[in-house]
Amino acid sequence: MIYAFDTYYYDDYANTICIAFEDWTSEIETEIFSEKTEITSDYESGAFYKRELPCIVSLLQKIELKEGDCIIVDGYVTLDNDGKIGLGGYLYEALDQKYPIIGIAKNEFTTPDSQRRNIYRGESKTPLFATSKGTDVDEVKSNIEKMHGPYRMPTLLKKLDQLTRE
Repeated sequence: MIYAFDTYYYDDYANTICIAFEDWTSEIETEIFSEKTEITSDYESGAFYKRELPCIVSLLQKIELKEGDCIIVDGYVTLDNDGKIGLGGYLYEALDQKYPIIGIAKNEFTTPDSQRRNIYRGESKTPLFATSKGTDVDEVKSNIEKMHGPYRMPTLLKKLDQLTRE
């Protein structure tokens, strides 16, 4: 199973959604998980994970992960060639490196990272940016290219983003 997570922040709470789907080419989700949590820390530039990681870990307690499952986060797993990690890297560590973590970001991170792949979908001239831990990033790139939908954002990831804002 593939579990994709995203969180949207309101004034006094965070809305975290997880869409589960069976295959990279899936058009519809198998299940949707959601949780509203109190915001425990302010946004800190360069430390986004401190705010979002607790939301994802909390929602993961409602999900029974199995061997072979993987997790997608909205953001980065790796940030540079020197070993700096983003939200996905911290999640990978929090889950004892048991599950592959894939980061799909909409905005470019400027430092060079040999593990980052640009993904052009549909007719978009603007790439998505993929990073990962626990799985080959080139395989991840291929899988994201195959995801359902004709546009830059795959259908299920667009739905995920919309659900966090409801």
